Amino acid sequence: MNKRLYSDNCVNLIKEYEGFESKPYLCPAGVPTIGYGTTIYPYGDYVDLRDPAISEKQATRILLTTIDRYSDSVDRYLKNIINQSQFDALVSIAYNIGLTAFRKSTLLKRVNENPNDPDIAYQFSRWKRGGGRILQGLVRRRTAEAELYFSETVVLPNKL
Repeated sequence: MNKRLYSDNCVNLIKEYEGFESKPYLCPAGVPTIGYGTTIYPYGDYVDLRDPAISEKQATRILLTTIDRYSDSVDRYLKNIINQSQFDALVSIAYNIGLTAFRKSTLLKRVNENPNDPDIAYQFSRWKRGGGRILQGLVRRRTAEAELYFSETVVLPNKL
């Protein structure tokens, strides 16, 4: 089986909705974050509010390394062949909510049952809370991810 790769659409979507911050800050969920939504550096250390600032170039390198890991995991969790737009949307949401939450999500369950199920759009929309409250940035991001997911209407055969 070939490894699925994310596209520039995935990277651009994540960059747009995460935004770039050179200095560490607390995200709405209260987690120390830097760059493009990085909470854990590629070498395994958690972001600390005392960490030095990073450049946009460094943040992009960290993001791409992290997306590689997320892309591999999302690919392992999938039971069906899906198109590029669908894969990119799933990697984006997994990057934002974390791999454990993604792996246990009804969203992934629906994708694995039928990647063209219209309920998948609703499943994206459920992930709109940060720090216990609905965040408009997450509402917009989930809409963009769902639109990306359904932007190609190619029906592909089962992966297995």
